[in-house]
Amino acid sequence: MNTFPSQSYPVDALSANNPWGLSEAQAMIAEMVKEYANDVVAGRAKAIDAEQRFPTETFADMSDMGLLGLVIPEAYGGSGADYLSYCLVIEQLARVCASTALGLAAHTSLVCLPITMFGSDAQKKAYLPRLASGESLGAYGLTEPNAGSDSGGTQTTAVKEGDAYVLNGSKIFITNANVANIFIATARTSQAEADAKSTRGISAFIFERDTPGFSLGGKDEKLGMRGSDWGTLQFDGARIPADNLLGAPGEGFKYFMQTLDSGRISIGALALGIAQGAYEASLKYAKERQQFGKPIAEFQAIQFMLADMATDITAARHLVYHAARLRMSGAPFGTQASMAKLFASEVAMRTTTNAVQIHGGYGYTKDFPVERYFRDAKLCEIGEGTSEIQRMVIARSVLKAFS
Repeated sequence: MNTFPSQSYPVDALSANNPWGLSEAQAMIAEMVKEYANDVVAGRAKAIDAEQRFPTETFADMSDMGLLGLVIPEAYGGSGADYLSYCLVIEQLARVCASTALGLAAHTSLVCLPITMFGSDAQKKAYLPRLASGESLGAYGLTEPNAGSDSGGTQTTAVKEGDAYVLNGSKIFITNANVANIFIATARTSQAEADAKSTRGISAFIFERDTPGFSLGGKDEKLGMRGSDWGTLQFDGARIPADNLLGAPGEGFKYFMQTLDSGRISIGALALGIAQGAYEASLKYAKERQQFGKPIAEFQAIQFMLADMATDITAARHLVYHAARLRMSGAPFGTQASMAKLFASEVAMRTTTNAVQIHGGYGYTKDFPVERYFRDAKLCEIGEGTSEIQRMVIARSVLKAFS
């Protein structure tokens, strides 16, 4: 009996018959990054996780490859690639190292895209070429000690003084905080709106690392994504020029909601990559590991877990790619972004849990990568809107459709 038939279903984005309808350019970008991820990034992943070290050398490589400015228009030094290409890059990186993928996603989704979407021409000329070239990395300050899921509860203040705004407050859990040179942060420019507990009156500002009155707090020690930098932003009378206001005053909440809609697709892609990596490791292990005189892949219990993984990953890929294509088309995509992020992140958690189980005791050691995938996956259910927030967004949308 042929236990492993030659007619197999490839659970990946880059199978020969192109079932995902990728364009030639999209497939080329994904193949390039997959090859680099396999040859270089995978070999660095264990060490940067153990050392909690930002992969500076990998970001230098990605800068040379044009990945740091992938979605930035060519007029500002970027590659001008489409959004699905960007998601494919995040997916392929996360398949071997989620920390690297998260650092790139924060730089791109939370800094490059908001400046591209909402910045003035002067701001785009000043910041986008530096972000695209890798001269500067980006970080986005939204979360505060008392404003997590309730992002409209921002307490950092910005008071206009002459030709500058003076900011006071702090931001926590900020990806790339200690390695970034260009930041975006939100602050309240209207205290009256804060007293009314309104999401209005929040503005967004672009500023640089050497801004007077701005400092960085300590690094956080994390469960997973340990190679992705994470830290605290502190504003103690930080003076930011009024010209650095991103978009219109008081519109910051609207801007970061639109930013998060896009970012959720990339986090869905990141979760998808984690799940794919855990699945591939489990499939390989199940075919090689012998128990009771035969590969454990021949046992139905293992086969059912692999079947669930393959089905979940395929469904998640449909949702993530669909949301990316909606964004590219200019159609509304917020609900689909939440669906993609919700489902893919929970698929990553289920898949990595089963991956550890398939590996048994070995899966609980650091000798195999599945324990790292397991730890990394959890953040996908929390960052850029928890699973509970995604369900709220989806529920409002479907209820509104029937109102």
